[in-house]
Amino acid sequence: MSRHQAPDPLERQNSGLATKKAMLEKFRAKTEGPAMEQARAARSAVHAARVARETEREAARQAREAELAAQRAREAAAAEKARLAAQAAAEKARREADQLATMIATEEAARAEALAAEQKAARDARYAARKAAKKIRRRGY
Repeated sequence: MSRHQAPDPLERQNSGLATKKAMLEKFRAKTEGPAMEQARAARSAVHAARVARETEREAARQAREAELAAQRAREAAAAEKARLAAQAAAEKARREADQLATMIATEEAARAEALAAEQKAARDARYAARKAAKKIRRRGY
């Protein structure tokens, strides 16, 4: 039977170094070739296009936000104007209601005064009639 012969440590170290060198040379050949330069240029162009699109989107977003802010300002101004108009209408309605209440109270007071005067006149007439009847009874004629 043949026996497996393990290489000595120096031989293993040298073969490992040779393998590492070969891998490094292979990597360097790939990174320094014209295909790699073309790939870098393509990636750079893609990156520049991406940055340009992001800048355009950001500018569009800021313009949209500015338009929304202007719209909100216009709506707030319209709401304030409507609030002031409603407040003025409410104040006018309150003044008219106060005037109406004053007029009604004045009319009721005048009616009550007239009723009181009428009742007093009726009472005075009844009193005078009783007094006259009493005089007639005393005199007998």
